[in-house]
Amino acid sequence: MPLRATDWQARTPGLLADIEELAVCESPTDDVAAGIRCSELVDALGTRLLGMPAEQLPDDAGRVHLRWRFGAGDRVLLLGHYDTVWPVGSLATHPFQVSDDGVLTGPGSFDMKTGVVQLFHALTALESLDGVTVLITGDEETGSAGSQALIEAEARRVRAALVLEASERGALKTARKGVASYEVEIVGRAAHAGLEPHRGVNTTVELAHQILAIAALAAPEVGTTVTPTVATSGTTRNTVPDAARLSVDVRVPTAAEQERVDAGLRALTPVLPYAVVRGVQGPRRAPWAESSSAALFARARRLYAELGFGELHSVAVGGGSDGNLTAGVGTPTLDGLGAVGGGAHADDEHVLVAELPRRTALLAALVAELLDEE
Repeated sequence: MPLRATDWQARTPGLLADIEELAVCESPTDDVAAGIRCSELVDALGTRLLGMPAEQLPDDAGRVHLRWRFGAGDRVLLLGHYDTVWPVGSLATHPFQVSDDGVLTGPGSFDMKTGVVQLFHALTALESLDGVTVLITGDEETGSAGSQALIEAEARRVRAALVLEASERGALKTARKGVASYEVEIVGRAAHAGLEPHRGVNTTVELAHQILAIAALAAPEVGTTVTPTVATSGTTRNTVPDAARLSVDVRVPTAAEQERVDAGLRALTPVLPYAVVRGVQGPRRAPWAESSSAALFARARRLYAELGFGELHSVAVGGGSDGNLTAGVGTPTLDGLGAVGGGAHADDEHVLVAELPRRTALLAALVAELLDEE
């Protein structure tokens, strides 16, 4: 059995030092240069703790994804990301700190730089890493467009995928809704709003019609949400707008619902004469059913009890992760193995320091047992 929580408690200062180093290196997904700086720190951390540098795998957008493969790397995939939703400069208002009552705060600390650090430290407790693949990506927060093919390819090679996303109230994530994003583009015709508005095709008016049609695609009775979010239209106050754009967030419980909503968004038709409406799909993650995680969660729950931590709980959530991608190719997947805390993407983002030893011990024990299987 790898190190127990009591052993990990002595290592907590080292965990905290590494978490701080990653957290103060701001890495919003849309800032490629900042992401590369953070990837270099992650690579250095992995090199120090795992004994070898990562393979650097750049994508078409210039972001760098990091892979460590031990032996054939065909048993267990450990998956995380270093990008965050917090823009550069957030440390000025949300500094990294650890309070006297053991609450760690800072941008991206919960989602999910603490999980990345726990991953590396947990692996140091194992006698052999033969069969392990570690993949740390840089674009999860915007849908993994540049890393999706890489994640899916790695998932197909292994028997199990363990995802280091964070955990609210300690529950592991055993199912997730499918997630898709769309951009709806509307083309109209400009005209002077005072002299001849009748000659224009007003995309703001068309946008209003389309927002209502899109919202009607939701099916709350089965858990499907279709949410119009960011909308833009027009250029100046006195011009009939000739272009509009709308972002749409879709969350669905089943593949059938994902296809129904997709068909509806692609079939949008204009209401105003001469307007043009197009629905363009962005990043998409398939729904992840609880059956994909049942055996892994049962194993984790048993190990948690054997380690003396009590009862481990599970939860199905609406937010997507790269676990949707690994489960989507048929690989048994367990998520939420990272930090315990709360406030993902919010001002109260935080990590409970007292949980670091328990979660690191659980991850080490789970990986060790999976590697021991014939």
